[in-house]
Amino acid sequence: MATRRHPTARQVRLGSELRRMRDAAGLKATEAAALLGASSVQMSQIETGIAGVSEERVRRLAAHYACTDEALVDALVAMATDRTRGWWQEYRGVLPQAFLDLAELEHHAAFLREVVITHVPGLFQTPDYARAIYSYVNPWLPTGELEPRVEHRMRRRAVIEGDGPTPYEAIVHEFALRIRVSDRQVARTQLRQILDLSEQDHIRVRVIPVDQDGFAGAGASMMYLGGPVRRLDTGLRDAPVNKGPVDAEAQLRQLRALLRKVEEAALDPARSRDLIQRVTEEL
Repeated sequence: MATRRHPTARQVRLGSELRRMRDAAGLKATEAAALLGASSVQMSQIETGIAGVSEERVRRLAAHYACTDEALVDALVAMATDRTRGWWQEYRGVLPQAFLDLAELEHHAAFLREVVITHVPGLFQTPDYARAIYSYVNPWLPTGELEPRVEHRMRRRAVIEGDGPTPYEAIVHEFALRIRVSDRQVARTQLRQILDLSEQDHIRVRVIPVDQDGFAGAGASMMYLGGPVRRLDTGLRDAPVNKGPVDAEAQLRQLRALLRKVEEAALDPARSRDLIQRVTEEL
């Protein structure tokens, strides 16, 4: 059984779900390994995503774990047998693993919901806007590392463009629309792009106005990615620590609750478009 040096977020998630199923069944790792005729080391590698697992083994484990959720098992099998080599793999060794994981998670998501307070969402950004952000955060970043970051961000838009785009809802604070990460021309071009994208049926843009009472969610920036079944939803928080994917059910419940609170503070799509247009005209 070959092992991986750098398992992706999706591969790690498959392993963690198998571990959760085992824990729910009250079995030890050594007992699960015996069911597969594997060693405890091999079982550990499967549950950490370091080693792959076949469809037959996923279904055998699910049966012994008494998992009756057929949709979940089928989704896990799809994850185990997926051999997709996405465009993001071209950036392995060029960009940090987190960049690749984000693109992979977005590619496989059934829907995307995002809350952004201080910047325009990455899926909406123009090259000049993205370049200004990356340059500001790390002004010493050489061109050979800056441009791949900008290019990667632009290519992520594939999930909301072209055939079969992923449904995407973005909630953006008015501050993010008004902060000029570069000059007026870059700001105007960026806002016009948001307006153009918001006209597409699968994209919803909602704005939290700066004069909204009762909004204390300045740290609420996040992305919520829908899985093939609800148990496989994933959350991403924009936080100083613990920036990795959130997939524990208790944590996902917290994110869903926070999303509902943020939604209550946001304008509907029509009024949001009016506000974005007004900000554009004021530049």
